[in-house]
Amino acid sequence: MNKNDLSEWYNPSQQNTLQDSEKQHLKILVIEDSAHDAELIIRKVKKSFQNIHWMRVETADEMRAALTNNDWHIVVSDYRLPGFDGMAALDILKQHNPEIPFIVVSGAIGEDTALSLVKAGASDYLFKDHLTRLPHAIERELRDARQLKKHEGDLEQLNVQLMQAQKMESVGRLAGGVAHDFNNMLGVILGHSEMAMDLIEENHPIQEDLQQIFNTAKRAANLTRQLLAFAQKQVISPQILDLNETIVSVMKMLQRLVGENINIVWKPETNLWKTKIDPAQIDQILANLAANSRDATTGSGTITIETRNLMQTEKAGLDTRPEHIAEDYILLSFADTGCGMDQSIIEHLFEPFFTTKEQGKGTGLGLSTIYGIVKQNHGFICVDSSPQNGTVFRIYLPRFVGAEEVADDILSPIPCGNETILLVEDEESVLALTRQMLKKQGYNVLAAQTPEEALRIFEQNQDNIQLLLSDIIMPSMNGCELAQKIAAIRPEIKLLLMSGYTADAINERVTREINFAILHKPFTIRNLAIKVRQALEDDKQGSAKGS
Repeated sequence: MNKNDLSEWYNPSQQNTLQDSEKQHLKILVIEDSAHDAELIIRKVKKSFQNIHWMRVETADEMRAALTNNDWHIVVSDYRLPGFDGMAALDILKQHNPEIPFIVVSGAIGEDTALSLVKAGASDYLFKDHLTRLPHAIERELRDARQLKKHEGDLEQLNVQLMQAQKMESVGRLAGGVAHDFNNMLGVILGHSEMAMDLIEENHPIQEDLQQIFNTAKRAANLTRQLLAFAQKQVISPQILDLNETIVSVMKMLQRLVGENINIVWKPETNLWKTKIDPAQIDQILANLAANSRDATTGSGTITIETRNLMQTEKAGLDTRPEHIAEDYILLSFADTGCGMDQSIIEHLFEPFFTTKEQGKGTGLGLSTIYGIVKQNHGFICVDSSPQNGTVFRIYLPRFVGAEEVADDILSPIPCGNETILLVEDEESVLALTRQMLKKQGYNVLAAQTPEEALRIFEQNQDNIQLLLSDIIMPSMNGCELAQKIAAIRPEIKLLLMSGYTADAINERVTREINFAILHKPFTIRNLAIKVRQALEDDKQGSAKGS
């Protein structure tokens, strides 16, 4: 008998005690050379099980035939049998299906024999003059078998989830590694085109070409950010933003994602309030919702994306939790005309690894990721769907209230300085470019291509160095570890780390011990100069945490 056969008799989702419905049908194989004793066994069992299908066999060949031709719930066997014994019967059962409980019912046998049977896998041993215990023993063994099946099912599900998580981690590492190298190359293109534009007259014929190179590199950097968002490897950087502008910036990507058969309708709110969230997280939300809508749509369809200001007085009936009562929200609505889903699916929709897609076509992580992002940003999400009527996701993000962060004026002078900076970058082209940028702004730069070289330079010039500017991802020692070593020697030094990849490389223990700022790659001269100036003037830096 296999696992599926056994599931017909008991359901793993039921509670641990046998219900009346479970006692209606029992298939029991009795291995007994005495017809009288077999009848006695069945009479005892019928006191607890009303409908019993049973068969008596007394030889090994008959037992094998019975196991092959029927699906039994339990086997009850005498120990002494013609031509073989209970131990041999147990071996035959284990070869056929070791999951079927095996109970020995016999006359007096030695304690050593009984112990050997249990060690070999017998479920229980009863004396024939104590058959009143048999129904309870059967109930117990079937209950245990049911629990074992449930645990095996849970373990199988966990293994599937683990393999899925490992696959996604591999995808994430690949995407992150590609993005790291790509950001380094984009940084060189951005930096050199920017500096070239500064070297020639504004009306020079090549100025327009350089501007196109610069703008295209910035768009490529945005694609890299979206790649990291997909892989869940981006460094989270909440910004005060106009949600409409963020959605418009990824609309072409969404259309490519869903294909030509699905039309995207965009309904933005005029004068939409600001919210504070990492724009890469919005990209991630939209991409995951678009992928779900695409998979739920057969043939042609429509996706409608809408934004709206929602005052607290308009939220009646939407969400009654105390933390959501006294706030204004921005509504992001994402509706499709797909197949929809019933309430039983909606109840599990945001659980990690839950998916209704075929094996290999869904990770079960998309909607749980969206839920996590929304909660992380103090919002909430609602779903409205029914079979064949499409699905609407409504995401509510808090309205940003307060002084808006003023963007750096592109016409304002780029900050300069004359401090000494220790620059560490293993990519030679990025090292040369960054050194050139810093020198252009007046800084004295000591450059190193490895952490070991940086430590040697620092030991020789530590009294003159005001700032460590280091890449995070490096072969022999990452930037966080280098910063920790240097801060241990000179606690007052300012620290600025460059990252084109992920926050995963930032050691949590290091972040508790030292203060440092982050500069995201790829960067422009303005980005670099502003971050360097902020780090040098940051009073929170320059001492170990807790000191």
